[in-house]
Amino acid sequence: MTGLRDRFRALHESGTFLLPNPWDAGSARLLESLGFPALATTSSGLAAGLGKLDQQVTRDELVAHVAAVTAAVRIPLTVDAERCFADTPAGIAETVDRLADAGAAGISIEDYDPAADRVETLEAGAERVAAAARACARHGIVLTARAENHLYGHDDLDDTIARLDAYRAAGADVVYAPGLRNPADIGRLVRSVPAPVNVLALPGTPTVAELSELGVRRISTGGALAWAAYGGLRDAARELLESGTTTFRSRGLTGAEIEQAFGARSWDRP
Repeated sequence: MTGLRDRFRALHESGTFLLPNPWDAGSARLLESLGFPALATTSSGLAAGLGKLDQQVTRDELVAHVAAVTAAVRIPLTVDAERCFADTPAGIAETVDRLADAGAAGISIEDYDPAADRVETLEAGAERVAAAARACARHGIVLTARAENHLYGHDDLDDTIARLDAYRAAGADVVYAPGLRNPADIGRLVRSVPAPVNVLALPGTPTVAELSELGVRRISTGGALAWAAYGGLRDAARELLESGTTTFRSRGLTGAEIEQAFGARSWDRP
């Protein structure tokens, strides 16, 4: 496990890498087979797979999910841990410990409290990041601190930068402000906070090449791949219902791709 955590940390040292978000063990194996260097869980995608909405998954469900995904792949997995399912430093540490035991190479913690329907104060957010950072340090886990302003209508870039700077000082290894799209804003964030920056790929976000030019270290997809897959399922099911045809089969994986993603791996063989 130490090797995977070291590999994940090293990815942040230079260049830009893609961090797609699978929603189950099968999608994780498919993404691994395509050559991605690391993966991240998605809270919304996991919730959908459980028949729930985002922010309704329990800690036990997340831990079981992480254990299943890390058992299925041999590349690092970082975990969208939402608020770490706790209101106290001890509770945050317990969540980190459980996710570490499940095989996580990284963990993110965010500053939005869905129970109160508000973004926490900078001071409270920094205290929570510090608690997570202490726990992550015991395991060698990469901690990402998220400022949720831009997902909840608070488009104050100065406040976002101040938050992420404080979270970095509190011990975060990576910073992340999901919802930022404007290249000038992203570039300013990269220049202002002395930490690797993650950007969420959204409609209107600069291309991967452009984000790399801005100095972004990591690009993730959130729930987008899960929703694309569910959209494909919807379209195929509608075709079957409405026309009785199955042209959707031509858009599926080939036999060779299935074997590559889901067949026996080197660690399965005697």
